[in-house]
Amino acid sequence: MLSRQSRMRRGEDFEAAVRRGKRAGRPTLVVHLGTSGEEPPLVGFVVSKAVGGAVTRNKVKRRLRHLMRDRLHRLPRGSLLVVRANPPAASALFEQLAAELDSALDRLLRRRESSTGGQR
Repeated sequence: MLSRQSRMRRGEDFEAAVRRGKRAGRPTLVVHLGTSGEEPPLVGFVVSKAVGGAVTRNKVKRRLRHLMRDRLHRLPRGSLLVVRANPPAASALFEQLAAELDSALDRLLRRRESSTGGQR
């Protein structure tokens, strides 16, 4: 699982990532990337009732946490990342979620590097 220090818990952090960060959407998920300071990256997850019942939502959250654990090293310091699951995430295969998460992260990180002139 994703380490405790890497999990986003404060509402202000979620709001900063979603409102002021960049966004990349895929059919099963939407990823928001914001920044704040030089702390280690934080990752938060939003899985609404539109995705399914409690069992389904928790399954999707567990899958996303597991996927992000292996990708956390790609995020620059100070990153605030929010992964929001769309309803198709409930029936998506693990490999499909992984591919779409990679695609969205690549897009956001490329966009971030180009806006900062390649500096991390």
